[in-house]
Amino acid sequence: QVQLVESGGGLVQPGGSLRLSCAASVSISSINAMGWFRQAPGKQRELVASISSGGRTNYADSVKGRFTISRDNTKNTVYLQMNSLKPEDTAVYYCNAVRVGSSAFNAWGQGTQVTVSS
Repeated sequence: QVQLVESGGGLVQPGGSLRLSCAASVSISSINAMGWFRQAPGKQRELVASISSGGRTNYADSVKGRFTISRDNTKNTVYLQMNSLKPEDTAVYYCNAVRVGSSAFNAWGQGTQVTVSS
């Protein structure tokens, strides 16, 4: 089973930036899609951004133009660059990886806290 380890969360002021990293225990070139989700207190987990093995990206409307997802296959790592952060971005951010077909899986990381506050 693949393991995902997130890092890069923390406390930042409104308007600031953070970069989250998600390191996978397997080659991410074999993973069909990787994404970042977030869950704020009292709310459902929601998709923030995703990237396919071919590099196609998808973003939630609330983060378009502010967040950028990318992947580095040589490091088996996916990143989420978050700029112009807002208090409403405060949540636990989770990395997700999905592989279909043989040896399929749907894996989650343990989550990293992002707090945007002055």
